[in-house]
Amino acid sequence: MPNGFQNSPALRRQFFDLVCAGTPVIRAEERLGVSRNTGWYLWRKAGAMRLLQGKGDKGLAEPGDLSRPGGRGHRLSFGERIEIMRGRDAQLTYAEIGRQIGRTGSVIWREVNRNANPDGDYHAGMAHARATQKAKRPKGFALDDPALCAKVEAWMDDGWSPRLIAEVLARDHPDDKLGRVSHETIYKCLYVQTRGHLRADLHRCLSTKRATRKTRGQSERRGKFNDAFSIRDRPAEAEDRAVPGHWEGDLIIGANSSSAIGTLVERTTRFTILLHLPTDHTAESVASAMIAAMSELPAHLRRTITWDRGSEMANWREVKLQLQAPVYFCDPHSPWQRGTNENTNRLLRFWFEKSTDLSVHTKADLKRVQDKLNTRPRPTLDLNTPADRLAALLTQAA
Repeated sequence: MPNGFQNSPALRRQFFDLVCAGTPVIRAEERLGVSRNTGWYLWRKAGAMRLLQGKGDKGLAEPGDLSRPGGRGHRLSFGERIEIMRGRDAQLTYAEIGRQIGRTGSVIWREVNRNANPDGDYHAGMAHARATQKAKRPKGFALDDPALCAKVEAWMDDGWSPRLIAEVLARDHPDDKLGRVSHETIYKCLYVQTRGHLRADLHRCLSTKRATRKTRGQSERRGKFNDAFSIRDRPAEAEDRAVPGHWEGDLIIGANSSSAIGTLVERTTRFTILLHLPTDHTAESVASAMIAAMSELPAHLRRTITWDRGSEMANWREVKLQLQAPVYFCDPHSPWQRGTNENTNRLLRFWFEKSTDLSVHTKADLKRVQDKLNTRPRPTLDLNTPADRLAALLTQAA
């Protein structure tokens, strides 16, 4: 390539301007006085879009839609990209360029990183054409392998979340990109028609049962326990999960609030215990079920219990006395303070749907679900299972 192009960014910029403005490469070469094929070499080296090679085109570029509006709510326009190019030439920061065109600095940063030339030079015309090419639809879809789809469907039928599936596939196929899929790709396949080959009804296997994403609602109102320990009094070792034996509990409520299942989750191992409440979920029934289930654990694995401020825990003093474990309560309207239990209850909704009669589930049914959840790989445990983590603790203690 001639030294004129090699040593002159301004000359290269002129060449890009001509081609992006609709001048064929061969004509741009003649206008700038460079040898034949030099422009083609420069264009390929800059990582530019493919040129039209039809009869009479002789290297004509597709500039993209130059009339597209810019500003908030729109993609960047060609005029905005020109301002970004000028700002870069003037060595302005991303924030300063953003203020000039009414965008945030992060938008400018992403634009430059996505659409600049490989050598770091940002050219408005080439960036605009690149962005237009990337925005073309429809695009190919990653989840079109029948074997991979079958594996995803089988795991989702068993209650696995898209994120867990993605992480397990990444662990099992570290060097095989075709054997992996991101959780966002799975969600797109579930929420957008014709986006892959998963079953159309598979979104019902999600914990929310929703076909679209929605924001969370407000927390439910609960009762008062003015004389009980607050979660603020809970030992620091429970908060950082450094020591096992700290549990969080709540109820999963069924249809018309007449049926329920108790849930207990250990914070360190995420091991889950389900409490069978076949007739009611009064304070007496919940306390009896909790004492019976947790009495089987060694003392070092029942250090504390944290619960929401529901009336079902009115007999918390009896629970504390029988299990020799202090009971703590969340602040009013703050169920998120029991994050481990809230997340587990959401997983359990795969088997125990809202607005259904939970009293139909037998104790054996609860044991089966409990075992399924405790033998499922968990991302928070580096894809180990809660059952394995608890077994290791019991073996260590023995």
